[in-house]
Amino acid sequence: MKKTIFLIAGAGLILMLVAACKKQLEEKAFSFLTPMNYYKNANDAQTAINGVFSAMQQQTSYQRTVWLIAELPADNLIGNTTAERAELNTFKWTVSNAEIANWWRTSYQIISRANDVIKNVPGINMDVTNRNHIVGNARFLRALAYFDLVRNFGDVPLMLRPLENTYDTLLFPSRTGAGDIYKTIIEDLQYAEANCLLESKIPAGNKGMVSTGAASALLAKVYLTRASSPYADAQDNQNALTALNKVIASKQYQLLSKYQDIFDNDKKNGAEHIFSVQFGPVTTGITSNIILRMFYPSQLGGAGAFFVNNNFFNNGYSGADSIRRNYNMANKVGSTSVTPFVYKYRDPSYVNNSNNSNVNWIVLRYADVLLMQSEALNNINPADPAKFAGVDSVRSRAGLKDPTLQLNFTNTVTPDAFIDSLVKDRARELFIEGHRRYDLIRLKRYKQVMAPLGITVQDYQFLLPIPQTERDANRNLGQNDGYPQ
Repeated sequence: MKKTIFLIAGAGLILMLVAACKKQLEEKAFSFLTPMNYYKNANDAQTAINGVFSAMQQQTSYQRTVWLIAELPADNLIGNTTAERAELNTFKWTVSNAEIANWWRTSYQIISRANDVIKNVPGINMDVTNRNHIVGNARFLRALAYFDLVRNFGDVPLMLRPLENTYDTLLFPSRTGAGDIYKTIIEDLQYAEANCLLESKIPAGNKGMVSTGAASALLAKVYLTRASSPYADAQDNQNALTALNKVIASKQYQLLSKYQDIFDNDKKNGAEHIFSVQFGPVTTGITSNIILRMFYPSQLGGAGAFFVNNNFFNNGYSGADSIRRNYNMANKVGSTSVTPFVYKYRDPSYVNNSNNSNVNWIVLRYADVLLMQSEALNNINPADPAKFAGVDSVRSRAGLKDPTLQLNFTNTVTPDAFIDSLVKDRARELFIEGHRRYDLIRLKRYKQVMAPLGITVQDYQFLLPIPQTERDANRNLGQNDGYPQ
């Protein structure tokens, strides 16, 4: 899907401060886009939602920072080429960490653009189904941004409409409790689930837009995450299971027969891909992805900025789990030995030492749905043998079909043993896909997994600090416990 950005003055997208000049200049504005004169037809609506997606393509969002925040403060990825990355990697991050600030800022940029669509598109006279689909997409993206915020920062400002003027009370918002943030996320996703199109009904030219299945899959993850938090509702696990079963029953998605095909650039947006941030050749007008340059060693034309943790490279996969191990990681280029690196993202059109990869960033895929289904079933009734089915399906696709390599009550006796296994299964299947830190926190294994690596995770580090730059600009923002107040 081609992403074109139209910057619409007003509606909270840009607030400008104009400095005084020696000589005042007057210019006649011949063309100026505002919400009042822009949102007129279906094309305007599509262009506006494309602008929300384009915010996710920035390096400071889902092109790079997504995995800096989710993978560096965990056990599988090493990256210390900048002070900010080293802080995340060694659990010594500070309130001035620029990468943490990037994640906060771009998340709110997505929210701001989504709010404009949510407010203005319903007033357009256009096909109702398409209009609701576009608004559903905006509400999904707003929900995803708030999910990214609440998982990392806890209480955050809740902004559900555009800024109206320079006196708007939302200019300097206070933080809203995380429990209310979760309620808003769920409401947005329920709307998206009810109004977004089935995957098979999304036009080919708009592949990459959100489907009702994507909304259900993300809703399930939100329920599972809230279920493990202080804001849990008694029905969270059952609601997660209901959403997951809806995705499965839709028959819109399936496991690809070969693990490698998930990351084959010629098979992007395939049967296993539920929602991905789109990247593509510069010639098509779609933003390209920096990911190969970051992960590849110099021998493959990369910067060698990130590496696989040696412990995971040596011990993460069993000998029988060679399909995923050999595709996801490598420590040789030809006959040359190199530091272990992430090899799962590949693009034959990649130009050495460039940022031109066409690799999509996968946010949700069907294997994750099956693993979450197993998790929900274990949470609801640990004695239910159905909880093994999802995990074992994913294992089978990876070549682990022998009965001795499948989970059952003989080799996985207790609920805790099941979670211990699930933590490892998710690491092997979803290796460096932006899930790891959140998985360890949700499954309550953060401290246990990091301790053998010499990292003592402090309680306050389950949340990141509110960026100091944001607190300097807004005195109404407090700080999370454990960080300088």
